[in-house]
Amino acid sequence: MRRLIIMGAGGRDFHDFNVVYREDPEVEVIAFTATQIPGIADRVYPAPLAGPRYPQGIPIRAEDDLIELIEGEEVDEVVFGYSDVGYEHVMHRAEAALAAGADFTLLGPRSTMLESSNPVVSVCAVRTGAGKSQTSREVGRILRQRGLSVGLVRHPMPYHDLEEMQVQRFASIEEIDASNPTIEEREEYEAPVEMGIVVWAGVDYEQILRRAEDEADVVIWDGGNNDFSFFKPDLQVVVVDPLRAGDEFRYHPGEMNLRMADVLLINKIDSASSEQVSQVLDGAREANPEAAVIMGRSPVSLEEGPSLQGKEVLVIEDGPTITHGEMPFGAGTVAAREAGASTLVNTRPHAVGSIAETLGRFPHIETVLPAMGYSKEQLKDLEETVNATECDAVISGTPIDLGRLIESRHPIRRATYSLEVVGEPTLEQVLEPLISSAAD
Repeated sequence: MRRLIIMGAGGRDFHDFNVVYREDPEVEVIAFTATQIPGIADRVYPAPLAGPRYPQGIPIRAEDDLIELIEGEEVDEVVFGYSDVGYEHVMHRAEAALAAGADFTLLGPRSTMLESSNPVVSVCAVRTGAGKSQTSREVGRILRQRGLSVGLVRHPMPYHDLEEMQVQRFASIEEIDASNPTIEEREEYEAPVEMGIVVWAGVDYEQILRRAEDEADVVIWDGGNNDFSFFKPDLQVVVVDPLRAGDEFRYHPGEMNLRMADVLLINKIDSASSEQVSQVLDGAREANPEAAVIMGRSPVSLEEGPSLQGKEVLVIEDGPTITHGEMPFGAGTVAAREAGASTLVNTRPHAVGSIAETLGRFPHIETVLPAMGYSKEQLKDLEETVNATECDAVISGTPIDLGRLIESRHPIRRATYSLEVVGEPTLEQVLEPLISSAAD
């Protein structure tokens, strides 16, 4: 029997176990390791999810414990199961595992993708923060406009009791509120639900897929980070971000998504330079010459509020995009510039608790504040940081109404963004064969 460790971040690692290893009598999974997301380590993958071969469940340890686990537990193989990490990061982990005596494995689509009886559109990307969610929403809008029911399945965000969130279904804001969601969960769930789309998420994606199939004509896979789809797609849409030109060939598994795509959406052409757009377009066409290429803008709208002309503003941006996505700015910054703000206030001197720790881990963050809220305590730290910062106004560049979650002594203006396709082909055109198939 081979003894395994699965390295992860509370998402693909659990899926890979469920699909590939849970019922394999020749494998014993000793532990998961966790990184990227606070609060994932030092828990247990529960026995009801792990199956009868694991009556005590499976421990989840910090990734820092990897070598100790390999050597102490005589581990034969390490499986790498998380995303949006540079090639050097992956290979450093591989070399460490190999030096400790274990094999190092990357699982691919054939092993891990579940097949659906319904048409599936997957929306993935080459980096986190490229614009997957707005693309998924636009796909959903088109499908619903054509009379099809849609189930949007979101990449896992297992920040709570894993057994309780095995299968999650959200059809209203009230149902989202009742799940005690993190900011990141709200960012992904609220907008499609407000459009009338049922959102599915959780831990066991075989069960999630079967439930979604029962209700929807078409399933949309809305990926996380730059991970590849858990479901075998009939149409693969991959979003490319020219603001990080070149990253599509440097981050795992974004390049795989690029090469597998049926449709490549070059997003943010209104924010990127023509040189950046040309670079990603040339690279995409060379890596995947058969893919249809769609060009898209990501226009930002700012809700009504006090004038920002000449003002000092605090910009709060989507957390994962700014942290491990390594973007120095997002939609909030674009909105601030367009509104004439004179200064983007640096919050580092005023950051408290976990927010200060986050900023310490990501030195590239300069004049924006990531919307971190993985726990009530962290949300409170965010609120205190905002209120300790002197500014004229706050711009919230997250997809949610942050003013519902924190009490700010400063006025908050919300920046929202959407996908605007430029020229042809359009999303509706590339979706047409799938629409026709689903309607039959």
